[in-house]
Amino acid sequence: MRKRGLFDLSGLLVVLTLWAPCVLAAETASAEATPVLPDPDGKPAAMDKPVQVFILLGQSNMLGFGRITPEDKEGTLTYAVKTKNKYPHLVDDQGDWTERKDVRYVQVMHRNGTMSTLRNEWLTVKGAIGPELQFGHILGEALDEPILILKSCIGNRSLGWDLLPPGSESFEFDGKIYAGYKESPLSWDKGTTPKPISWYAGKQYDDDIGNAKKILENIGEYYPGATRYEVAGFVWWQGHKDQNPAHASRYEQNLVHLIKTLRNDFNAPDAKFVAATIAFGGWDLKGPGLTVANAQLAVSGETGKYPEFKDTVRTVEARDFWRDKSVSPSGADYHYNHNAETYMDVGNALGQAMRDLLRKAE
Repeated sequence: MRKRGLFDLSGLLVVLTLWAPCVLAAETASAEATPVLPDPDGKPAAMDKPVQVFILLGQSNMLGFGRITPEDKEGTLTYAVKTKNKYPHLVDDQGDWTERKDVRYVQVMHRNGTMSTLRNEWLTVKGAIGPELQFGHILGEALDEPILILKSCIGNRSLGWDLLPPGSESFEFDGKIYAGYKESPLSWDKGTTPKPISWYAGKQYDDDIGNAKKILENIGEYYPGATRYEVAGFVWWQGHKDQNPAHASRYEQNLVHLIKTLRNDFNAPDAKFVAATIAFGGWDLKGPGLTVANAQLAVSGETGKYPEFKDTVRTVEARDFWRDKSVSPSGADYHYNHNAETYMDVGNALGQAMRDLLRKAE
């Protein structure tokens, strides 16, 4: 599974692993640890092995709001590449965006009652970016197999309501009953009869997971030449809408249940799971948002709190990646000020975490 590189060093042929070990989960992942990746070689992956599928889930920041342009605006990807000389693997010798022929990127979204396919192409820079760009480059260099990055999500969704996984039970908080899976509305006063609305707890989970399964059922339409696949991992970056006392209080429990449910739904008991904390305001995060971040860190396998997650679940700390609006394209803090470097750093940390978990399984 692992790629190795050959380097001629002082007349000696030395075989070196391309990657340094990943920063331990739930420890601060520094942006300084971003590896210098080689340019993609433009070659397709050999199709004699199953496509390795990584399913990306969450809300709007998983969708991606890192801006590509303008070139002269700090915080855009073009500024980072051309002015700060970062991410050289993203551009070729002519200054054009590179394309990975061994990593397919498919993005789907459920809207207006049906699945829309937003992206179905080889991994490259286009539109706005999320963590998938650097994540895909990290995994593309680390693995020999063909890779499918499958993103299925939409913005403004909470784990405690929209993305609540099947089997989740209702709970009481501050005099209200909060919906369990398939219940509606979101909450109602204790002792009263709930009046359902047109949405139910877990509706977005059902839509996002259903859409991902549709892609996999027709794998050859989305990864040319593919006939087989394995769900190798899940990637989670979400939490903004759960920054309220009720949902934050259940976030850890819901996240544990989500991990187990995803593995069961995709018949992938060994699939790895990586998550990034929310990081709004960086280390100034407080209140329910801090509760959510701590819940995300708690499920990481190396904490020992959930022994069944050892070496299979990892959370990366994203608060170091926050950048102020003064060095960003906007002041939209809920979208990390549209700073492309933040999205690249998060993707880098998630990619290294996933790569490290896959290597532990070898």
